[in-house]
Amino acid sequence: MATVLPLGNYLARNTPVHRIDARIKLLLLTVYISVLFICQTWLGLLVAGLILVSLFVVAQIPARMALRGLKPILVILLFTLLANGLTFSATAAGTTQGTADTMQSIALIGSFGIRPLGFVKGLYFALRICLLVFATTLLTYTSSVISLVEAISKLLAPLRRLRIPVDDLAMVLTIALRFIPLVASEAEKLVVAQSARGASFNQGGPVRRVKAWLPVMIPLFVSLFRRADYLAMAMESRCYVSHGRTQLTEGHINRADVVWVIFGSLLLIAVGVFL
Repeated sequence: MATVLPLGNYLARNTPVHRIDARIKLLLLTVYISVLFICQTWLGLLVAGLILVSLFVVAQIPARMALRGLKPILVILLFTLLANGLTFSATAAGTTQGTADTMQSIALIGSFGIRPLGFVKGLYFALRICLLVFATTLLTYTSSVISLVEAISKLLAPLRRLRIPVDDLAMVLTIALRFIPLVASEAEKLVVAQSARGASFNQGGPVRRVKAWLPVMIPLFVSLFRRADYLAMAMESRCYVSHGRTQLTEGHINRADVVWVIFGSLLLIAVGVFL
């Protein structure tokens, strides 16, 4: 049975997307996110989505793993749809308060109603959020934590002149990224264990649901503090210092990476400007 990797884990493959230098991926991700907010039409978002889908296919990332990134933001997506589609100033169809208002909103209970055009607008914003999450997921699945931290450290290297501890920030980022899948895995195990003991997390009122999550959150925090303590002792015993550290394998930007950043940036900028 194939193991489902938690979100944020590196999925080792030998594909053109995996071989791109992590610095190039971060730059392209920045351009892609900017283009998502520049696009003002459905066609622009659809083209940006097709580009992302093609990269997932080239990177050999299964669809079920790509869709796992949407699970934590389902509430945000639902809120985006409802916030744009519901209104408290709807006009009843039988009133004479402006024909435009009656066509743009449908009253359900009093002044509460729905706006069909608002749902379309909310769907547009939700699609933008989904593409943003998918792009970040593609970066984490095709780049190891070490390569990402090394890339961020090199990109922030000019800040050393301002006496900013770039190496310490890179190490903190490494630990944070490494703990994300660990926390997710630990929380999933605790939820399964409590469910096997008869716990219910989706029934009852808000107070009852909060009480049901207490047996999960307390051991989870205890486990995190214990891991942090072990990590601190391990770093001290190895005489860890932030400056002067080297990497076993250092990334190098080659001609293929230059082609990727030039062609990718021009394509994304064209999508944002013309679509």
